[in-house]
Amino acid sequence: MGPANKSQTSLETFLLMGIPGLEHLHVWIGIPFCSMYVVAVVGNVTILAVVRAEQSLHEPMFLFLCMLFITDLVLSTSTLPRMLCLFWLEAHDIAFDACLTQMFFIHSFTAMESGFFLAMAFDRYVAICDPLRHTTILTHSRIARMGASVVLRGVVFFSPHPILLRQLPYCRTRIIAHTYCEFMAVVKLACVDTGVTKRYRLSVASVIGSCDGFFIAVSYVLILRAVFRLPSREASFKALGTCGSHVCVILVFYSTAVFTFLTHRFGHNVAPQIHIFIANMYLLVPPFLDPIVYGIRTKKIRDHVLSSLKIKVT
Repeated sequence: MGPANKSQTSLETFLLMGIPGLEHLHVWIGIPFCSMYVVAVVGNVTILAVVRAEQSLHEPMFLFLCMLFITDLVLSTSTLPRMLCLFWLEAHDIAFDACLTQMFFIHSFTAMESGFFLAMAFDRYVAICDPLRHTTILTHSRIARMGASVVLRGVVFFSPHPILLRQLPYCRTRIIAHTYCEFMAVVKLACVDTGVTKRYRLSVASVIGSCDGFFIAVSYVLILRAVFRLPSREASFKALGTCGSHVCVILVFYSTAVFTFLTHRFGHNVAPQIHIFIANMYLLVPPFLDPIVYGIRTKKIRDHVLSSLKIKVT
């Protein structure tokens, strides 16, 4: 039974609709989503365990990767299990406090993921453009401070979101036309003018995303300039291959994020199925791709994972 046909819901709950117009396909859509989630969890946890166990992998690049993988795990786990309950068990009800908590985790950890992409771009810039000073510039204490600042930024800028929404009166429908508690989908249900609240949300997202994206682009432009100046052609191709895979993951993350942002701002004619499906990809694809790209394309991680698997098999 769909959420619109249920009996009146208490003031403490909302109803997640899922993907409007595709309710009859929810069971089938849940299968690839679940597969991506399993790969994301297994891949991220495996690489985290390998890096933790291998002292030789306690280098700046791998420490930043661990921060990214932890962010991926939190981001996917805060959305996928609840989404699968919606798709497979028709569990549309979600408590108001649980909805706000999910919203905080989604938006704050998305900002953290963007920040860790920037930190990794800076790490690659130092490693390629100033390799002799790489370990002296990016010491463990400095890496810890950079990680803490990324986490603090996400918490500080997105903590007001659930607080603002809790103050609003909701006298309209309680049905959220989404698969998870997304800020703009929830704020539309308020029965007062929410212009200031919406502007705050869009301005915070645009400032963080555009600043991170700009500095990431600058870092990789400088990296490319340094790579093309390398005397060894083999070293140039190796550096390009490594950076190319990183750039692909970053482009997937930012392209889906920008599409979601622009749809909220200008895309009133975009079909809701497309908007919500892309919004789901924005949360699911990066955690799915990150362990594959960084695990398979990074030789040190690949070798240690394969060697640990051989030990367990034998």
